[in-house]
Amino acid sequence: MGRNREWVIGVTHLIKPPFDPETNAFRGNVRFIHFPNTDEREFSRDSLSELDGFLVWTPSIGAQTIRHLVKCQIIVRYGVGYDKIDLSALNTAGIAFSNNPEYGPEDVADTAMGLILALQRRLIEHDLLAKTYTSTWQENHLTPMLHSPKAKVGIVGLGRIGTSVARRLSPFGYKTLAYDPYVSNGMFRALQVERASCLQELIEEVDVLTLHCPLTGETDSMINGDLLKGAKRGLLLVNTARGNLIDSLDTLEEGLVSGRIGGVGLDVLPEEPPGSHRLIKAWRRGEDWTLGRIIITPHNAFFSDHSMNECRFAAAETARLFLEDDIHRNRIPGE
Repeated sequence: MGRNREWVIGVTHLIKPPFDPETNAFRGNVRFIHFPNTDEREFSRDSLSELDGFLVWTPSIGAQTIRHLVKCQIIVRYGVGYDKIDLSALNTAGIAFSNNPEYGPEDVADTAMGLILALQRRLIEHDLLAKTYTSTWQENHLTPMLHSPKAKVGIVGLGRIGTSVARRLSPFGYKTLAYDPYVSNGMFRALQVERASCLQELIEEVDVLTLHCPLTGETDSMINGDLLKGAKRGLLLVNTARGNLIDSLDTLEEGLVSGRIGGVGLDVLPEEPPGSHRLIKAWRRGEDWTLGRIIITPHNAFFSDHSMNECRFAAAETARLFLEDDIHRNRIPGE
């Protein structure tokens, strides 16, 4: 540990110079090496060997990178999820790892609420159709149309973001249910949220389902065709968490075509950028059956100018606290 030395810190793709928030977090005692590549196989081995710490966004970090981090003491993920990080290899190498959960829960919750309201009120459909009305206007209604005080919203995951969503739902009059086996009954009571005993129970009850849990072995593909068989017809599904919580785009396509799913709002996808799946092609072409029923945003639910600066500062500060003071904030244990 050393407070007065200059630290060498790697910064990966998506974060671009100048590194002002990171510099401020390190109080100026830092030299940055930028890794602009999205593929870790393209990282400079010589540069990796210089690093005391590594701030990571997009790329996977696997054994082939970790074996060259001969001086590195800590890797900090700019975001919350760490499914692309080889924790076992880090543990073997003796490199600490942290994620960065403090930033932007309000922004993600706002995006989820925006998607819920846009789907429920069918705002995109109204906008598109209104452009075609010439002799009629107010009499052009869309049905079915959910009434908020009569609608039930299910939240999967009551962490920081799920809690923020629950607090936003209440003033709209929604009845809110949630499934999270790791949260105390006291939290449910404090939020005035009804507890579902299992995911199946939740999906059978709600009109809207919004996902706010991490991607783990337990949650991978948790939303699948078998589960959706028990859903109310016309379920609105929102995902601002991780794309692979839903088992496949096939499941969404089948649900939308059959009417089991009324609409989807997705900030995350199994593959980003999205590939050539039939559902993606139909959405890109604006096929009639998709209009207003599929809303996709490019994995930026977290973003605001404030939250981005907050994210960058917090990740760098976590690295500095570990390097200078041996404080391991937001520690994720190795496997």
